[in-house]
Amino acid sequence: MAEHNTAGDAGELEGLISSPLSRRGFVMTSLMSGLTLATTRVEAQVIHTDTTGIEAGEVKIPAADGPMPAYRAVPQGAGPFPIVLVVEEIFGVHDYIKDICRRLAKAGYCAVAPELYARQGDLSTMTDPKVIIRDVISKTPDAQWIGDLDATAAWASTAAKGDAHRLAVMGWCRGGRDVWLYAAHRRDLKAAVAWYGPVGGERTEIQPRTAGDVAAEINAPLLALYGGADQGIPVASVEEARDRAKAAGKSVELVVYPDAPHGFHADYRPSYRREAAEDGWTRALAFLKAHDVG
Repeated sequence: MAEHNTAGDAGELEGLISSPLSRRGFVMTSLMSGLTLATTRVEAQVIHTDTTGIEAGEVKIPAADGPMPAYRAVPQGAGPFPIVLVVEEIFGVHDYIKDICRRLAKAGYCAVAPELYARQGDLSTMTDPKVIIRDVISKTPDAQWIGDLDATAAWASTAAKGDAHRLAVMGWCRGGRDVWLYAAHRRDLKAAVAWYGPVGGERTEIQPRTAGDVAAEINAPLLALYGGADQGIPVASVEEARDRAKAAGKSVELVVYPDAPHGFHADYRPSYRREAAEDGWTRALAFLKAHDVG
């Protein structure tokens, strides 16, 4: 999937975050069932993680304008457990994202995936990725989803057996882009993992900075997992973001899988590459533990 935003004037993310948002009601009041309808699916290779030893299911997270639907998975027991904020692709919190939360819970984490686009559209009914990008993604202010992730972290630490002192973020595709921005926003973040997130793109009033723009400002070590055969995200652009971060004294570990396309971790899609996906997952869990999230 190509890097995407819509053209407009550049601005400052911090300024946008601190300014009042024009809130709207939630279009989605609960999560979708099954897999997204908006891309080709290969059901035979889908990974299904059970709930043995964990607690998992849909929850409601208090947000500024009402309860936000989300999926939470956490180990059984008293905790507290390290928190991983799970940031969806453009397709919503569907079964793939829910399963990722369960995988993280099996590894000992309190994993929560909020539906960050619940105000902008009903992703459960949308079938065209271009329409999703045009009508939902491009109309979601960065300040909105950043505030929602902050609310999710606060909720996880008070109502979901999460440890506020061990906080990480992990995201895929558009969510990978958001990982870079959230790492630049959240000063107490311990670790960040971005799976093939766009680092470039155009800028708008409500999405004023790209991931590459904030690379030198990240507050936590970041693991960047990318595909060398990704047709929409040139490896050179990710290398530039990494080098910009390193020049500023920040830590970015870039891993490129030469033959992997965009979406190589998405087991429900033809883009899935098992070897790269499994290696990336192993690296991601090790990265979290190496940075005190585990």
